[in-house]
Amino acid sequence: MNDDVLFLSGDQVTRLLSMDDAIASQRAAFTALGSTGADLPGKIMHPSRFDDSVMFAYLSRLSADTGAVAKIGSVNPGNAAAGLPTVHAVVTALDPVTGRPTAVMDGTALTTLRTAAGSAVAVDALAGPDSADLAVLGSGTQALAHVRALARVRDLKSVRLWSPTERNRTRAAETLTAELGLTVEPVGTAEEAVTGASLVAACTLSATPVVHGEWLAPGSTVVSVGSFEPTRREVDAEVVRRSAAVVVDDPETAAHHAGPVVDALAAGVLTAEDLIPLGGVLTGARTARTAPGDIVYYNSVGLGIQDAAAAWAVIDAAREESR
Repeated sequence: MNDDVLFLSGDQVTRLLSMDDAIASQRAAFTALGSTGADLPGKIMHPSRFDDSVMFAYLSRLSADTGAVAKIGSVNPGNAAAGLPTVHAVVTALDPVTGRPTAVMDGTALTTLRTAAGSAVAVDALAGPDSADLAVLGSGTQALAHVRALARVRDLKSVRLWSPTERNRTRAAETLTAELGLTVEPVGTAEEAVTGASLVAACTLSATPVVHGEWLAPGSTVVSVGSFEPTRREVDAEVVRRSAAVVVDDPETAAHHAGPVVDALAAGVLTAEDLIPLGGVLTGARTARTAPGDIVYYNSVGLGIQDAAAAWAVIDAAREESR
């Protein structure tokens, strides 16, 4: 390995990639995907036979002037109880011409930023301009990151946050209130959080629904990032049934990995043609929301192209800083 490889810690990744820059990187990623301008092989998600963890591997390339990016890692649901991120990973970027290693960086920080930033891009494209009341399901790393990211694309007026453990949701609400200067209210039930909200962000690893379609207000936009396996479903079938549009990060990937989508396809509630790619919305090739009262559901399972875009944004920032 050559001596000029960048080795970047999680703190360095977070410092180099602001939330606004992360959002810009994800807009570029999905726009490229929507215009077939990116390489995106199938992802690997492999549940471990030894415990409840999931091993994963992503490979992608954003453009001709950015090289291949690979991410390997593990999802460990038990980390949440210990106050640790549930996703840990390492990202490697290769030179676009020679294929030599360019950078090795902490994938945990990168995944946190790009996931929340991807949701912000989706909300900006799918939600009504006046959507300002946010419900957050979850109190971990992703939940906090989502509030920070969504606050960059919508002028939030209220935030209600629920997670099963009172101590965790109270601590998360206090952290966000102090950081963002808006009141984040911890609430005792998921229904209390979701009822009346124009934006709903589900950031859990739940195998059973935490968002029920009967709770949703007309015109609301629902984002789910925890339903990344067929066995995980943060939203119930009624959310899918009530949605005027079901938007996904990638239809082919979602059809095999996104629990609520897999269920709806199997039940005949959705067809493959019903799945709207976010990149298609960004490029104008597809339409999601057609009326103010439409409920729109966005399910993200996470894509390698998101890592590629974010990783090269970090590399560019590191190079600029060193000049």
